Amino acid sequence: MDQELADFVRWRYQHLVRRAYLLTGSAGAAEDLVQDALARCCVSWRRNRVAQPDAYVQRVMINLTRSHHRRPRVEELSTAAPPDEAIDDGAKERAQREAMWRILQQAPPRQRAVLVLRYYEDMDEAAIAAVLNVSIGTVRSQAAKGLARMRYLVGSAKSTEGRL
Repeated sequence: MDQELADFVRWRYQHLVRRAYLLTGSAGAAEDLVQDALARCCVSWRRNRVAQPDAYVQRVMINLTRSHHRRPRVEELSTAAPPDEAIDDGAKERAQREAMWRILQQAPPRQRAVLVLRYYEDMDEAAIAAVLNVSIGTVRSQAAKGLARMRYLVGSAKSTEGRL
């Protein structure tokens, strides 16, 4: 492997896995996504020097995520229900975070990518548009649609809990 690529991987691997986790919602899938993206980038890295390697790898990860969602998949369902008793060790916050990740995973890949880049990576609309190779208007509309969908899903999840 090219030394420049090896240095980049050592320096940015944890950040790339974190970003991939935000895109996939699973630690195992995140590591697989980063590995696949880096394998694809390795070929390009040798042919021509990449000017912005972080943005390039991020773009490859987003494209791989999109293409993965086009294929038929087997849905994994969690069967463990949260406990009924009160927990004061931060489990409630983790449960809320997990519920939000499950809701985020229901968003289409482009909306999920926009929401992750905007609200977790704290990127501005112009940077997101550059990474996704779309217009700023597309970023805005996908963010609005994604947030509206999440609000709807959070509301329907709350109403479902109230009926139980």
